[in-house]
Amino acid sequence: METTIALAGNPNSGKTTLFNELTGARQHVGNYPGVTVEKKQGTYVSNGYKMTIVDLPGTYSLTAYSLEEVVARDFLVKEEPGVVINIVDASNLERNLYLSLQFMEMGIPICIALNMIDVAKNRGIEINEKKLSEFLRIPVVPTVARSGRGKTELMNAAEKMVKKNERPIPLDISYGGDVDQALVEMEAEISANSFLTDTYRARWVALKYLENDEQIRSLGQKTDPVLSSKLEEVVNRLSIHLQDTLDTYPEAMIADHRYGYIKSIIKQGIISFKQDRDRLFLSDKIDKVLTNRFLGPVIMIAVLMGLYHLTFAYSEVPVGWLESFFGWLGGMVEAFLPDGLIKSLVISGIIDGVGGVLGFVPLIMFMFFGISLLEDSGYLARVAFMLDRVFQIFGLHGSSVMAFIVSGGIAGGCAVPGVMASRTLKSPRERLATLLTVPFMNCGAKLPVFALLVAAFFAANEAKIMFIITLVAWGGALLVAKLLRITIIKGAATPFVMELPPYRLPTFKGLLIHTWERTWQYIKKAGTVILGISIVIWAMMTFPSLPESKTQIFEAERKAVMVGVSSTVVEELESADEEAELSERAEGLKDLLTAIDYREAESALKHSIAGRMGTALEPASRLAGFDWRTNIALVGGFAAKEVVVSTLGTAYSLGEVDPEENQSLSETLASNPGWSPLVALSLIIFTIFYAPCFVAVVCISKEAGSWKWGAFSMAFNTLLAFVLAMLVFQVGTALGILAG
Repeated sequence: METTIALAGNPNSGKTTLFNELTGARQHVGNYPGVTVEKKQGTYVSNGYKMTIVDLPGTYSLTAYSLEEVVARDFLVKEEPGVVINIVDASNLERNLYLSLQFMEMGIPICIALNMIDVAKNRGIEINEKKLSEFLRIPVVPTVARSGRGKTELMNAAEKMVKKNERPIPLDISYGGDVDQALVEMEAEISANSFLTDTYRARWVALKYLENDEQIRSLGQKTDPVLSSKLEEVVNRLSIHLQDTLDTYPEAMIADHRYGYIKSIIKQGIISFKQDRDRLFLSDKIDKVLTNRFLGPVIMIAVLMGLYHLTFAYSEVPVGWLESFFGWLGGMVEAFLPDGLIKSLVISGIIDGVGGVLGFVPLIMFMFFGISLLEDSGYLARVAFMLDRVFQIFGLHGSSVMAFIVSGGIAGGCAVPGVMASRTLKSPRERLATLLTVPFMNCGAKLPVFALLVAAFFAANEAKIMFIITLVAWGGALLVAKLLRITIIKGAATPFVMELPPYRLPTFKGLLIHTWERTWQYIKKAGTVILGISIVIWAMMTFPSLPESKTQIFEAERKAVMVGVSSTVVEELESADEEAELSERAEGLKDLLTAIDYREAESALKHSIAGRMGTALEPASRLAGFDWRTNIALVGGFAAKEVVVSTLGTAYSLGEVDPEENQSLSETLASNPGWSPLVALSLIIFTIFYAPCFVAVVCISKEAGSWKWGAFSMAFNTLLAFVLAMLVFQVGTALGILAG
């Protein structure tokens, strides 16, 4: 027998930790159909009974304010899981039960996992879970997800509910005379016309109209525009009445009565306090230091520096192993495959292209591990709290902080979920300013580019340079946001309230799972998207081939060299007394012929489609220090930023100037006369600010409601990036800074 069980709960309630504890390695990650919200699914087996566990996105409510809430609600309604396990933070019971009530109002079978019961006890909070279960008429099981305590009892309770297969009696809360009267009127109309009742309860649909739920209202307009308008008239009439009499509105009234219902239950001896409620808890004591106005930023900088230092220091050896592996693999293919297009495709298009990206997997893993540690411990929320003060100055909302962090504000995120996270902002202006600036963050796609250039030109100060790159990205994003907010997106900032979760000691198992999930996404992208783009770019850098007339010129040069050897050099070699001199002259001849081969390869690359594009852009790009090879890589980067590394690998493999074999790409760039630390710095600046990847542009257009904002993001960001890179290169050249 098999059933589906959904895990739901507020963010930071321990939901994902419990999911990892229940499913272990028996899980996989994907996306919900049509959206970028992550979908985690795994299996749990008990007594031969197999349960599919789905980890729903963390949400505070089931009203469609954000994409995560819509996804969670749609799953519950359309998939109809056997039971929903609502993970509740025992130390914040009142707030967490708000979501539980909404499940009960929908008539969904629910079981409560009273999680972090150990944290509650440490705070002097005692919870009578049996009495709470009696009042709510649903199972309540104490758990500690981090250690696995209570998981067996919890799953036994869920299994028992599934086997009984009883639909619970929906909870109907009184919301006061005015709201209740409107609900009765609306419910009668909805029931009489079977309006959306094939999916939802009539009273629940009425509640969603009163809560101004955009998804339900939109669905209602499509289903029956006349009845939907009639329901909206009832809502408007009630809103005016509540505003005149109580200076409030239906949505707030509903929330107040839900919390009132929760308080009435809690006061029935559910919670008792063994210690003074107002005592300073451990999290509060730590926050007095970590979020201090002066010490907090200093500690934050030290934490970030430590993260970068550990990442580069401990990933250096495994990165070297992978570089050596791909170098060995290229040498093997070079030795066994005959010359031709297939050999070129395998070596230059696949090994040098994709291998250049995969070579940074250890660095990415260490970075993701560090980010997971900061995130799971609760420290990232403190970073957001501290940065909120700064964001207000630049016309952004405090919630924008998390969108920036998700996008890679510290390192290793992705612009796409960052753009999607901007949905939590209710002000359209702040939302637009946020989604236009989150692509400036150091996402996981940019990390290989930065790692390559830092390793090649700033190896002695890798952690410091990466920290500076982070500061430049944040500073640039904030300044651009301020520019947008005082020009094309004018408007006042809205207030921000943020809840700080308690500090927790992350489990090593949870850290490994989170690290592997993100790393695997990176590897899959390299093996699919990057591979495909690398092959396309290889083709563009290979075709059309050199005209026969030019090929004949190079052949003539080789023959001239050989003729010269037969008439002069051979005589000198024969007369040479020393074996060393003979060997030296032979090497000179070999270098001469090799130089012709490489000039031919470079000429062929320039003659290709990509080479012509890069060459055409070179008169302008030279102002920023970029040659035609770099231009090819940056054009490919419009699709995905990792392609910059793979394209440089392919470009220098097809038309390399330095004939030395088996060099890593960073060594090739460092020894190339066209590169310098100043050029690398210019390219870093350009990579930070230029157009988002194509997928991010699509998301920006979708979230902003118009393709013009996606086009604006591409054009404005690229122009800004070029101007900044040009200034860096020109000023650096004039002052002689990092020029060689």
